[in-house]
Amino acid sequence: CFDYHIKKCDGPCEGLISQDAYNAMIGEVVQILKGKTSSLVKTLRETMEQASAAQRFEAAASLRDKIRALSVYTDRQKVVDPDIVDRDLFALAADGDDACGVVFKVRDGKIIGRHHFYMAGVEGKEEKEILEQFLERYYLDAQDIPREIFLPIEIESTETVERWLATRTEEPVRIVVPRIGEKAKLLAMCKNNATLLLGMLKLQRQKNREVVPASLKALQRDLRLAKPPRRIECFDISNIQGADSVASMVVFVDGKPRKSAYRKFKIKTVQGPNDFASMQEVIGRRYTRLIEEHGEMPGLVVVDGGKGQLSSATGVLEKLGLRNRAPNPDLPIIGLAKRLEEVFVPEAVDPQSISKTSPGLKLLQRIRDEAHRFAITYHRTLRTNRTLRTELDLIEGVGKKRAKMLLELFGSVQGVRFATAEQLAEVVGEKVATRIKDYFGEDEEPGTEG
Repeated sequence: CFDYHIKKCDGPCEGLISQDAYNAMIGEVVQILKGKTSSLVKTLRETMEQASAAQRFEAAASLRDKIRALSVYTDRQKVVDPDIVDRDLFALAADGDDACGVVFKVRDGKIIGRHHFYMAGVEGKEEKEILEQFLERYYLDAQDIPREIFLPIEIESTETVERWLATRTEEPVRIVVPRIGEKAKLLAMCKNNATLLLGMLKLQRQKNREVVPASLKALQRDLRLAKPPRRIECFDISNIQGADSVASMVVFVDGKPRKSAYRKFKIKTVQGPNDFASMQEVIGRRYTRLIEEHGEMPGLVVVDGGKGQLSSATGVLEKLGLRNRAPNPDLPIIGLAKRLEEVFVPEAVDPQSISKTSPGLKLLQRIRDEAHRFAITYHRTLRTNRTLRTELDLIEGVGKKRAKMLLELFGSVQGVRFATAEQLAEVVGEKVATRIKDYFGEDEEPGTEG
């Protein structure tokens, strides 16, 4: 081991140090991490003097160097408390729905560390309630629990928390709320830290909101939009020869899918395979509702299809007053055809020329593919349910629940058809089992001659 040769390691992996010596070294590290440098220095000094008296000068010199290094380390730590008592100082800052909790670890009168935690969903809660939750959350995983805990305000469960912590440390733990003096000033410093950290969090969020992804900037340039389309809604129609016709709407915000905003539609007013009319229905339902509810309008609407689907959707938006409504800007809308990845815009006969390597086009393709996946999944679900209804739900006494149980047990409608009456009776009872066998016909069991 190279570290051993340059005196950076005692070589435990090669058996060059005894287990007792190694454990003693680890104990020293633990003391440093816990802030117990004063007691460690005292122990090292006593060991150094013993080594010197025994004329083991190299060992004494090594211990001397350790003591000097520890002195340099501890000199950098500011003494904030003359009492040599281990304490944790808690502070809290809340603003709206966000809060930040800060813990200062004071050991041997010096601050050896600071931890902070952000919390959400705190709007409407009292400060003592938030503080109590923060306290429990912090000590749930903490291994180093001090003898004293300073809080800025009283909490209702003080005695309960003290007993809980005492059972973990096997020593009494006291919760204190300093009102005046240096200890109150220490808590004020913690409070300032929490306020500063919470402000930094909100500032970072604001910056993130202002940062526009490169793909959206490219899309704005490619489509000549007035501003980047931060919210994009994309629609796709799915059916097989007009049966179980459905539509999907997926939403991307800042180039990322927001699945909680996805919507799926059953086509209600269109008979047969008419994608143009289906698109008109879905666009009308979606944006009529947004207008009525004063919802957030997207920065771009994308329809899966070419000029026909785009014209159908654009006509609906015009009727709703979302296009050609001077002096207000139009709601941007485009069509994305699958075959050649052509982008169509209103009032243009030919497709828009967009580079195949443009990040904007790649984003559109990703959104369109997600809308197609979502629509296909919904269509398959409806088709499967319809198939099951025509086969099993026609049998008296077999509802959706029993049909599901039968399919889970026998695997398919065919499995139910060829199951024995005894097997069916175990699931639905003899009476319904008899009806199932009568419906399918006893002569259809495998192995039975015509």
